[in-house]
Amino acid sequence: MEHQRIHLELSYNGGAYEGWQIQPSRKTVQGTIEEILAKLNGNSPIRVTGCGRTDTGVHAHQYFAHFEGKFSDLDQLKYKLNKMLPNDIVIHSVLYSELHTRFDAKRRTYKYFIRKGKDAFSHPTRWVFERPMNLEAMNESSKFLLGIHDFASFAKHDSDVKTTLCEVFEIGWEETEHEYIYTVCANRFLRNMVRAMVGTFMDVGLGKINPEDLRKILAQKNRSEASESVPAQGLFLWKVEY
Repeated sequence: MEHQRIHLELSYNGGAYEGWQIQPSRKTVQGTIEEILAKLNGNSPIRVTGCGRTDTGVHAHQYFAHFEGKFSDLDQLKYKLNKMLPNDIVIHSVLYSELHTRFDAKRRTYKYFIRKGKDAFSHPTRWVFERPMNLEAMNESSKFLLGIHDFASFAKHDSDVKTTLCEVFEIGWEETEHEYIYTVCANRFLRNMVRAMVGTFMDVGLGKINPEDLRKILAQKNRSEASESVPAQGLFLWKVEY
C-alpha cells in the first residue's frame, strides 16, 4: 500500500499544552498526536502538518491536520487515536484528501469568550472580567478593521512573517446573560493578533479610548499603540474553511 494523505478533524483544550507546534522538551498538541501515531505505525515517526499555530493555552473547537501514511482502515485509526490520546484531544473524523490543511485554508474564525462573573465549571475556557462594557461602542470600533489592512499594531514584535497584511471578512461582539463573545473571521492571523484586538476593543468598551482611535492604531503599525493582550484561556480557533 502506498502512502496517502490522511486528514484529521479534531478539537482540543489547550490548557495543558504549550501551543500546537512541536517544541523540544515541551508538551504540545502536535507532539502528543505524533507520539501516538508513531506507536500505531510500528514505532516509525510520522510528521503531522496542522492548519495553523495556536499559542500556549489556546483551544481549538475545530482544527485540521494531515500526514502521509499507510493506514488502510480509517475508522479503526480514529477509534485507536481516541482511545490512546488524552481526554483533552478528540478526533472527530479521519479521511483521505489531497488538500494541504495549512496552505489551502481560505478562512479561519476565532472566538474569544469573556465570562461576566466567576463560574465553577467554565473557568478553564473562559476569562472572567466583571466590569460592564459598552458593546455598542465595541462593535462600532470593529468596523474599522474590516477589509484588508496592515495589522502590525496587533502582532508580536518577534513575529517571523513576510507580510502583516490580513483580510478580515467578519468581526463583532455579542452579549449573553453571562458572557461577552467576540468573533473574527479572516484569511490569516498574526501571532497574538486576536488577543491584542480583544484587549483594544475592551478599552473602547471601558471608555478608555474612542472607537475612531482604531484607525490611528492601525495606521501606526506599532504594537505599543494597541492595548494589552488578554489571557489565552478564553480564545478558541473556532472554524477553518477550505
